Amino acid sequence: MALTGRIRSGLPFFRYLLRSEATLSRRSIADRSFPSPNLAGSEGLRCFATKTKETEANIKIPLSLFGGTGNYASALFLAAAKANQLDKVESEILDVVEASKRSPLFSSFIKDLSIPRETRVKAVSEIFSEAGFTDVCKNFLIVLAENGRLKYLERIAQRFVDLTMAHRGEVKVIVTSVIPLPEQEEKELKQTLQDILGAGKTVKLEQKIDPRILGGLVIEFDQKVFDMSIKTRAKQMEEFLRQPLHFG
Repeated sequence: MALTGRIRSGLPFFRYLLRSEATLSRRSIADRSFPSPNLAGSEGLRCFATKTKETEANIKIPLSLFGGTGNYASALFLAAAKANQLDKVESEILDVVEASKRSPLFSSFIKDLSIPRETRVKAVSEIFSEAGFTDVCKNFLIVLAENGRLKYLERIAQRFVDLTMAHRGEVKVIVTSVIPLPEQEEKELKQTLQDILGAGKTVKLEQKIDPRILGGLVIEFDQKVFDMSIKTRAKQMEEFLRQPLHFG
């Protein structure tokens, strides 16, 4: 059953907490004393790290991420890797993000810091135990609830996926065009990109449609942008034509 369905059917307790006027009307003192967004040394992350028992000696984070969301994503990667559950945890964390998009109730819950910390923690523990999540993912979500960082879940999940893709040697390539690429053109483009990236890398192509580029392609990967759109070419031509002429 999809996580959204499990949330909807599994916990009347959760709905009761969110609908309670008393719960929604007060903000806990702890909520106002959360650590700053740079959370590398926070108590929450240290507690989360202790929930996995193996050492980190042979585990390396494939990308250097910075900021609070990067710290959380890196901590989750280490815990999932040590538990040999990277794929499972990735699937679970993306399920939670999807549930937050589909369920207004759940979305409201993760964004509302007026809900006291102990209420958030209890609800998260109940929900994801009921949903059968791994201890790694469940404990991580509890840490986010404790620190009032559930509202950053989508961004943390995106950065976690960046890490898992890098770990698998996958490179996400976003191709923007006016219409979907024909199958043969997509295949040829993917092969060209594969040749550029070289052995040991796997191209993961994502197509986006944007009529505003007028035609051509915009290709993005590895923080590089190759803009071959008609819109950009037309702008470049316009700038060229506006330059003053110099006669010898």
